Amino acid sequence: MSKAIFCLVSLLYPYWAKPGPVATIRERSPGVWEVRAFTGRDGQGRPTQVSRTVRGGKREAERVAAELTLRRGSEAGKVTVSELLDLWMEQHTPSWSPSTVENHKSRVAQVKADPIAKVRLAKLSAVDVDRWHARLARNGSGDGSIRNQHQVLRAAVTQAVRWGRVTTNVVAVAQLGKRKQAPRGALAEDEVRRVLAAVEDLADSLQIEPAAPVALRLAAITGARRSELAALRWVDLDGDRLSIDSSVAIIRHGTPEERKKPTLRDDPTKTANRRTVTLDATTAEALDRLKRLQQNLGPWILNVGERPVNPERIGAWWRRARDRAGVDGRWRLHDLRHWSATMSISRGHDIRTVANRLGHANPAMTLRVYAHAVESADGPVAAMLGKILDEMETKDAPVLAVIEPAGPAT
Repeated sequence: MSKAIFCLVSLLYPYWAKPGPVATIRERSPGVWEVRAFTGRDGQGRPTQVSRTVRGGKREAERVAAELTLRRGSEAGKVTVSELLDLWMEQHTPSWSPSTVENHKSRVAQVKADPIAKVRLAKLSAVDVDRWHARLARNGSGDGSIRNQHQVLRAAVTQAVRWGRVTTNVVAVAQLGKRKQAPRGALAEDEVRRVLAAVEDLADSLQIEPAAPVALRLAAITGARRSELAALRWVDLDGDRLSIDSSVAIIRHGTPEERKKPTLRDDPTKTANRRTVTLDATTAEALDRLKRLQQNLGPWILNVGERPVNPERIGAWWRRARDRAGVDGRWRLHDLRHWSATMSISRGHDIRTVANRLGHANPAMTLRVYAHAVESADGPVAAMLGKILDEMETKDAPVLAVIEPAGPAT
């Protein structure tokens, strides 16, 4: 490329574009040139390019190379934050669960309601993001809402970096205020026992389905999510070993004003991993009784027929049993999962085992979420170490001779 053309590209090529080789020129035959230019990356992160065939002299090929290079920058510069969010949703929606799609749609709509949505991606700066955070806080948005919107925009700009639209994720650079988060509470052991006893009473009096007691006990023993409980089949059970590898997604139809019967879809678990957990003897016996009762009535553990139970139905079982037991209404079915993890960690079981039972892909997440349980296990560790030291001191202590006083002289 001639010096003049190269200087033109250097001056006009936007500061935010990806540095490095801007285009390549190759003479395929006398007077026929191939020009290739990097255009970004596809959805899998692989580089993409555009090529042109130029007939004429080298100077003409250099001119086309400069045009292709500048075009990439101008296309990226036209994209607004709002348009980027649409592209990001379009890219990932096919691989997300329905609940994740709904959550992200809501958060994207919140971001689009702010003036930051009209900012061109090429001109978006950390200052813009900080001011956006400040506006949200002034308008009454809570820390959780601000954090959720921030994470959506950060993910979208990360995708833009992968596509080669920008080189820096300014959303990641911007400061997000640290929220003060109180340690997560947990149900008391007595409260869990009362709820399980209440659901047994409801089932015995035919006020609730026979599967309800098994569902709530499984939630407490395995820490499974309600969508995972709903997806359990009899083929997943092998003695006292239960495999969890799918979840039931709820596909809603209609409008909020006129809801139609939802579709229940068998999807992979949240982390798309298969895990196997061991059951205690009482839970295994309860499952065996339920199997004999529902024999040949369908493949699902917690429902009869061809359809799995709606995960929301399991939540309704929990609420009825919780209210009958007189347990505080703030506790949700999901809190049985937290109780299972908290009890396991606080009783000294290792994080890796607990993470596997919960289905966490990374034990680091288990450690972050249940740090309070690790702290509660700190006391027994101190007592154990102190006991070892005390025993060592006793063994190492010098033995003192005992001298009996002399009796009266005879």
